[in-house]
Amino acid sequence: MSRIEHFKYRYPQQFGAPLATRLKLIALLLLALAVFIFGLYHIDFSLFRIFKGLNKLGEILVLMLPPDPGWHGPFRDYMVAMVETVAIAFLGTLIAALLAFPLGFLAARNTTVHRLVLLVARRSCDTLRSVDMLIWALIWINVVGLGPFAGVMAIICADIGSFGKLYSEAIETADRKAVDGVASTGGNRLQQIRFGILPQVLPVMLSQVLYFFESNTRSATIIGIIGAGGIGLILSEQIRMLEFQPLAFVILLVLVTVMLIDMLSTKLRTALIGPKAH
Repeated sequence: MSRIEHFKYRYPQQFGAPLATRLKLIALLLLALAVFIFGLYHIDFSLFRIFKGLNKLGEILVLMLPPDPGWHGPFRDYMVAMVETVAIAFLGTLIAALLAFPLGFLAARNTTVHRLVLLVARRSCDTLRSVDMLIWALIWINVVGLGPFAGVMAIICADIGSFGKLYSEAIETADRKAVDGVASTGGNRLQQIRFGILPQVLPVMLSQVLYFFESNTRSATIIGIIGAGGIGLILSEQIRMLEFQPLAFVILLVLVTVMLIDMLSTKLRTALIGPKAH
């Protein structure tokens, strides 16, 4: 038996797919291609404009050298603003993760209390995460005013929905055998969740929280530009004033901070979850 015949024997559905199935696949590919081409046309995509703009980008990069930390004054403001940005990301992520913890169990089919509760929990998650963090920041700035508090609230609102969805998916994929084992010893539903499901999904949840903290540090920089506190406001001012050298230092400061948080997150994952999580 040749190699091709061997694969045909083992995977007949791949080689002998019905004509209707193949036509549907071709139609989907053509539709995706059509949407892609329409998108390029609609945004007026032009390689010529990109290459033409590279000269301007090069000029800006030259103006950014060397980065100016502003040792005689602004440096302290940069560091304080960067710490504020990290604090916004940390508080927003932590509070969102804690609030989404019960929501994840209510939004999972195998742990929810009722179908109606399942529907409400899932649609609530969809509603919260469908609104971008930048929009949440604009809303909370109008509610509580400018500053880091609005940034924290924006991260909380945006992340509760994401955490709730990710938690519920992890809970639904938990191994049923552990739950059945707890049930066979007389454990009630709450004990089945506590001892059968939670030990399986908790490492996944912790890993997701650490990743979101890293991601939200970057997001806190963006929402700071519109007045939600942190280093983003300094970035916005320097861009408006064409202060390219201080701007370069602030960008490098953000990059280094994100790298340090990533390294710390990796160490925490290894310490709390173990190397198998990677």
